This record gives sequence, C-alpha cells and structure tokens, in this order.
Amino acid sequence: MAYLSDIEIAQQCEMKPITEIAKKAKVDEKYIEQYGKYKAKIDLSLLNDADRNDGKLVLVTAITPTPAGEGKTTTTIGLADGLARIGKDVTVALREPSLGPVFGVKGGAAGGGYAQVVPMEDINLHFTGDFHAIGAANNLLAAMLDNHIQQGNALGIDVRKITWKRCVDMNDRQLRFVLDGMGGKANGVPREDGFDITVASEIMAVFCLASSITDLKERLSRIIVGYTYDDKPVTAGDLKAVGAMTALLKDAIKPNLVQTLEGTPAFVHGGPFANIAHGCNSVMATKLALKMGDYAITEAGFGADLGAEKFLDIKCRMAGLTPDAVVIVATVRALKMHGGLDKKQLDTEDLVALEKGIPNLLRHVSNIKNVYKLPCVVAVNRFPTDSDAEIDFIIAKCKELGVNTVLSTVWAEGGKGGEDLAREVVRLCEEEKGDFTFSYELDGTIEDKIEAIVKKVYGGNGIAILPNAKKQIAQLTELGFDKLPICVAKTQYSFSDDPTKLGAPENFTVTIKNVKVSAGAGFIVVLTGDILTMPGLPKSPAAERIDVDENGKISGLF
Repeated sequence: MAYLSDIEIAQQCEMKPITEIAKKAKVDEKYIEQYGKYKAKIDLSLLNDADRNDGKLVLVTAITPTPAGEGKTTTTIGLADGLARIGKDVTVALREPSLGPVFGVKGGAAGGGYAQVVPMEDINLHFTGDFHAIGAANNLLAAMLDNHIQQGNALGIDVRKITWKRCVDMNDRQLRFVLDGMGGKANGVPREDGFDITVASEIMAVFCLASSITDLKERLSRIIVGYTYDDKPVTAGDLKAVGAMTALLKDAIKPNLVQTLEGTPAFVHGGPFANIAHGCNSVMATKLALKMGDYAITEAGFGADLGAEKFLDIKCRMAGLTPDAVVIVATVRALKMHGGLDKKQLDTEDLVALEKGIPNLLRHVSNIKNVYKLPCVVAVNRFPTDSDAEIDFIIAKCKELGVNTVLSTVWAEGGKGGEDLAREVVRLCEEEKGDFTFSYELDGTIEDKIEAIVKKVYGGNGIAILPNAKKQIAQLTELGFDKLPICVAKTQYSFSDDPTKLGAPENFTVTIKNVKVSAGAGFIVVLTGDILTMPGLPKSPAAERIDVDENGKISGLF
C-alpha cells in the first residue's frame, strides 16, 4: 500500500478560512490580524480582555528520542483532534519549526500523517516572519555592541570577554567560529566572533518567556553582551538597544493562529531548541490556548528529561502554570533501539530487546509521577509492525507503576486514532489530582540545583565540574545570579551526557564544561558534552530533495 507523504496529505486538506477557526476559538474579529486566508496573529490585549476561566493544561512529552522517531508533535495534534471528536472544547499550542532541521535531518515540526497543523509549508518555512524578527533583533544588538567599541568604547568593554554572538536560522557550521572586523581601522575592531542558530539565541528564550511587551523590554534590557576590563557585566540596556530591538519584535510577539487538518485551533509561536535552550512555545501562546479552550494541549522538546524538565522547572515556575496531566509518548520501535537493536532490525518482534529498552520509558514515567507528582498516561504511537505481545508487555510494565497505557494511531487515522487517548486524558484531568512539585528549589547553590536535576531526573550519581566552569559559577554567584533556575544543555539521545548510553543508564557522572547566565531569559545555562549552538548539515541534507513546480507548489518538505 502506497502512503501519501506528509506534504501530500497537507496539500489535499481543504482548510477553513482563519476567521472561522478564530470563531471556533472564541476570538473576536477585532483581535485578529490576518496573514493571508489561513494564518493570523492575535492581539495581546485579548489575554486581558477574555472573560473566561483557564482550561485544563495537558503537557505532551516523550521518551528519549532515537532515529526511529517517536511522533510527539503528531501525538499532540492528534490528541487535540481526538478531544474535539469526543465533544471537548480544545486548543493546541505548539512551537514554530526552525529552518535548520527543515533543511537538515529532522525535517519540519508541523506533525505528520493525518495529524498535522496547516498550512504546513508556510509553518515550516517563513510563516509570519517571527524568526526573522528575532534574528534581526539579535543582530541589531551585535551591531550596536561592535559600533560602541568602534566609536570609543565609553563602557570599557573588553573585546576578549564579549559573550554575545550573531545568529542565522540555518545549519551552517562554517559560521561557528569567525574572525571579523578585519580590513583596517574603518572596518571595525578585529576580534574572534561566531554565530548561533536563531533558535539558540537568548532573544528566542526571552521572547518565549515574556508575559507582555513591558516584560519583554525589561528582559531585553537585562541581556548581558560581555564584560568590562574589570569584569563588570555590560547589558543591552547599557547599549541603549532595547527600544529598537522591541520595535523589531512588536508584531512577532503576538501569537500565531492556524488550524489542524481537522480544524482545531492551533497557536504556533516561538521555538527555542530543547537541548540548548528551554524548548517550549511562548508563554503567551500557552496562556491564550488556556483562555480560549477548556483543554489546552501543549508539548515540550525532545525527551522528558530535557523538554518536560524545563517546561516544569523553568516555564511553569516563571509563568505560574500547573499542568493537569502529562502524556508520555513512546514507540515499540524506539524502545527496541534503546534495547540495543539496529534501526534495520525493528520490524520483527523482539521481546528481549524491548525488555532491555523499556527502563527508559519507566524512568520518564517515574519522574513525572514521583518527582513532579503529576498524573500521567503513556501513549504508544502504534506502528503496523508492532506485535500484540510487545504492546501487552509495555502495558503490563506501566501498570506496575500505576500508569495506564493507551494506543494511539493518529498518524494513520487523525483524531479518530486519538479518541481513546483523549478519554484517558479527560479522566486524568477530572479524577486524578496532582501535587505539582519542582525537582529543585531556587534557594540552593548553582551546584546544588544542577546536582538535583542529575540525580532526580537523569538518574546519575552526581556531577564533575571542570575548573573553568567552577570559576564561572563563582563569578555568577558573586554577581547575584545564583538563585535563578537551571537550563541544562546536553545531548537529547541519553539521560546522561554521553549520547551512546541508551536505555536508562546508571552510575554515571555528568561533566559540567561551561556555565553562563541568560540574564534576560532568567536562567543559568549549564553546558555539558559536545552541545553545539550552531548545528551543521548532514552529508545528504533534506534541502537537496525540496523543489517547487511552475505553479509554486512545494514538494519534498516533511
């Protein structure tokens, strides 16, 4: 049987005008700014004007990702459509895709199969220009920083201690380390520099955590761009860049409204990387989804050790959010990879590999249930090759932890394949009460908080802090940043900082290489392993297979 590709399915969908979707989301026309027929931005004043109680907040997360794929965004969208099918008033809040993965290995982030948000091509490419605005604000700050130095350097910035990088939303390893300001006195001050991918920019994190334009400006003003000769931090506020940066972001900050294939309202807004930054869509989109639906379904990036940990310990803490239920997405195929099978061996039943790999799922489940004390359900994204014995094995193991498992077939069936999951989510929200707890409190030292995450969430023995990171921690503590939450930058492929340690590794130590502050975002970034803030393209990038016909119809996106 020949399956249609994601883009073919999306292009066959008869989308409803965005004004109809807005009506379904109870958004009055006066708050809508249309971007063509099928996209709109929503004015921020709606958050204050809407006279409705918040709905139930449902977080969708997943096991540790593998090349076999888990389908977290697909499940998020399919669950929302499933809730709509059983008569619930539902909205969904998602991240915007970065162009890096779209043209690289991973592809876009608009769901898959019959559980997608549309217009898929627009969302995966330029959408409403938000990422361009964020990149422009980032690079304006970089330009003003170097201009300040060129024009006499009144603030006494040490060019060897500049921490602010330029950015571009593309996987371009060539730009990781550059020398600029070359060509003589008129062309700037020569220095070492580099580029991050836009989704790794602190502006992206600030944008996603801001609760209003005023809050956005305050956060932008706190961004540290470098240090003076006597080690005092220099901020965007010191460079008088904040007003102009905000002017570039004033439209981008408004959440975007689109629709699922089945016409469920979807707020798609912001998108920091989850292994580098905090990996969640904007606070404002989440709050809008909560205000306009009885159920708001949202997701966090990569596995629960990264995305969910940051959603709960950073985003929920800052925005005052409490999830009512958590969905943990797993696949039999991915668990067999965690059990040591090669990607080519996944199509045949293998209970031995599944038994070896299932501790990965069980640790994520235990974390949500026992560390964060939230009700949860496991959604098994079923593939045709999964045997009944393999499915029964997962159900039995999760039951031992007191958690139900529901099969999801949303990729193949859309909302219809998410109805059972929807019913279990409703049951959790209505009948099970969580006692939401963070994995650490803010009043500990920076070291205490990192250690709490490593021991409680990752299952490690502790941390090893390299001498350079020790110095950085001492400096940040002296500057008064030690009471901020922690954002760990680590591999998404393992609970540990070693991507080859699959399953649920034990007796490992996480090595802390660098510690820096994102003062605008309001968290400490802890770098482990070989985390790159500017990824590169693979040998055969997805970009090679993307094309446009004479009518402007795109093919090859996925």
